[in-house]
Amino acid sequence: MTTELRRLRNYIGGEFKDAADGRTTEVVNPATGEVYATAPLSGQADVDAAMAAAAAAFPGWRDTTPAERQKALLKIADAFEARADELVAAESENTGKPLGLTASEELPPMVDQIRFFAGAARLLEGRSAGEYMDGMTSIVRREPVGVCAQVAPWNYPMMMAVWKFAPAIAAGNTVVLKPSDTTPASTVLMAEIIDSILPKGVFNVICGDRETGRAMVEHATPAMASITGSVRAGMQVAESASKDVKRVHLELGGKAPVVVFEDADIPKAVEDIAVAGYFNAGQDCTAATRVLVHESIHDEFVSALAKAATDTKTGAPDDEDVLYGPLNNPNQLKQVAGFIERLPAHAKVEAGGHQVGEKGYFYAPTVVSGLKQDDEIIQNEVFGPVITVQSFTDESQALEFANGVEFALASSVWTKDHGRAMRMSKNLDFGCVWINTHIPLVAEMPHGGFKKSGYGKDLSAYGFEDYTRIKHVMTSLDG
Repeated sequence: MTTELRRLRNYIGGEFKDAADGRTTEVVNPATGEVYATAPLSGQADVDAAMAAAAAAFPGWRDTTPAERQKALLKIADAFEARADELVAAESENTGKPLGLTASEELPPMVDQIRFFAGAARLLEGRSAGEYMDGMTSIVRREPVGVCAQVAPWNYPMMMAVWKFAPAIAAGNTVVLKPSDTTPASTVLMAEIIDSILPKGVFNVICGDRETGRAMVEHATPAMASITGSVRAGMQVAESASKDVKRVHLELGGKAPVVVFEDADIPKAVEDIAVAGYFNAGQDCTAATRVLVHESIHDEFVSALAKAATDTKTGAPDDEDVLYGPLNNPNQLKQVAGFIERLPAHAKVEAGGHQVGEKGYFYAPTVVSGLKQDDEIIQNEVFGPVITVQSFTDESQALEFANGVEFALASSVWTKDHGRAMRMSKNLDFGCVWINTHIPLVAEMPHGGFKKSGYGKDLSAYGFEDYTRIKHVMTSLDG
C-alpha cells in the first residue's frame, strides 16, 4: 500500500496555487530518507505573479499606520502560538529536528521576535525637524523600501522566515518569501495561518529551487533582496542584484572561534560548548565548532569534550533523549563526511567521525584535535556536528588564530579575567562576541557579521531599520 503524498502549494495574492507549469519537487523527511510531500517548482510565471501581487498590495500596506501593522503582527504571533503543535510537527518533518526541543527552543523565540517587531513598528527613530538654513525647515522621513524578495535557508526554516518577514512587514513593505526546496512545509503552513490576518498580497510564499531564487533576485520589481545562506549563494545574489542596484541584505556562513583560556571553568565550558556545537546537528552559522584552547589545559579539555561528545545522542524526532536530529539532506551528509575523510595525517578523531544508522542522514557527535590553522576543516564551514580543537600559547596567538578565517559572524571567549575578556571582545573581528557563554540570542540585539559572513543585521532595531529608506524633505518657511 502506498501513502498519498502531501501536496504543498504556493501562496500568491491570498490564494494557494500550484506552479503555473505544474512542475513539482519531492520533499524528503531527513530522519527517514523518505518522500512525504511534493512542492511546486516555481518558474518565471510564478515569480512574476507573486511580484505583481506584492507590488499591488504595497501602496495600501505602506499607508497603514504603525499601530495597524503592530496589531496585525501581534495577531500573527498569537495565531502561531495557538497552533504551535502544528508548526512544530511541520518543522520536525521538514528537518528531522527533535519535537521537544523545537517546541521549547525555537517556537517561543519566534513568537517573541514577531512581537518585538510589532512593537518596533511604532518606535522608528528620526532626527527632529529643524532649521539648518535660513528660512528653511528640514525633516527626515523613514519609509519602507517596497517589495522585498526574501530567501530563507533549510537549517531553521520557521525562525529564519520570521527573521525575514516580520521586520519587513512591520516597516510597511510587502514580501515574496522562498523557503529552501528541502524544507518548504512549515513556511507554507505559516502562510495558511497568516492568510486570515494580512491583506492579500502583503505576504507571498513561492516554493522552488536555486533557479527560482535567482529569478526572484533578478526580477525588476523588488527594491530589496534578502538571503540567509551560503557564501556562494550570497555572492551570486549580490552580483545579480547589482545589475539594477537593488539593496541587498546577506546573512551568510560562519566559523565561530571559541577561545578557552587557562582560567576558564572547564566543566562548564565543555558542557556549554558541546551543546552549542552539536545543537541542530551543528547546522548553525554561529555554532561553537572551532575551539581554541590554551596549551596548558589542552589535553584535559580535549578529553572532557570527547566524553561529552560520546554522551551526546542523536536520533529520531520523537526520542526525548536526543540533542539533535539528522543532517538536512544527503548532500550535506556527504559534505560533512568528506571533511572527516580528507583529514590530514596530523589530525586525530577523538570521538565520532561516522554516520549513525542506516536510515536517514544522522552523523555522530565528533571531536577532532591536532589541527593546524591552514587545514581545510579549520578554514571552511563544515555545517555539521563536528567540533575541532586547536592549541594556542598566548592571547596574541589566540587572536591570530581566531581572526584567521574568512568568516566573521560570531565568537566566544571563556575566561575569569575581566580585562582579558574586554580586550578579546574589542579585537575579535566578529559581529557577535559572547563571554563565558555561546549562542544565546535575543530579539533586542543585532545578529549579523563582517567579511564573508555578509552584511546587514537581523533582529533588533538595526535589523528593522535595514528594511527602511531615508528621505530628506525641506520646505520654505515663506509659504
